[in-house]
Amino acid sequence: MSLQQPTLSSERTETLTRSMHDHWKLFLAEGIILCVLGLGAIVLPLIAGLATTVLLGWLFLIAGLLGLVFTFKTSSAPGFGWSILSAAAAIIAGALLLWDPLQGLATLTFVLVAYFIVDGAAIIFLAIGHRRQMSGQWAWMLMNGVTDLILAGIIVSGFPGTLVWALGLLVGIDLLFGGVALIAMALAARKGVAKG
Repeated sequence: MSLQQPTLSSERTETLTRSMHDHWKLFLAEGIILCVLGLGAIVLPLIAGLATTVLLGWLFLIAGLLGLVFTFKTSSAPGFGWSILSAAAAIIAGALLLWDPLQGLATLTFVLVAYFIVDGAAIIFLAIGHRRQMSGQWAWMLMNGVTDLILAGIIVSGFPGTLVWALGLLVGIDLLFGGVALIAMALAARKGVAKG
């Protein structure tokens, strides 16, 4: 009589549950930080939106400049032309965001719609796909994904009416819900909730 090997699914469930239980304090700390940042962005949405725009502008600009430097240092490598084009695109995008942050803010708001749709769908599928391994916690993930889709719908519908503060407000709401979901998952993991 041979002993039955545990299924891969049950091994993954045990590993995930053990990992979450062992590191619940890190999840809790991350959740609290996300909540604080989210509340800050909600209270000061214009500043949060402009800060996001300026930060991304600098990141694109620096990445593009570094890309140019490395491309010219490796000019004999294949794809030289594409590397130059990629670096130039990053420099132009960064310069445009820094030149007119308010216009960049409006553009980024539309990019945010796409992000919320993709991220929301991914989180929903992740929550549903792992609901057995994460019982007691998967509903929080599901709620986070649904919130992302609702936020995308708010922007698309034209409400709240202005792109100037929508980015900061919606990023703040997303951070807040993400933080609440992490806190709930951490507290459930601390108690060792692992029912199937």
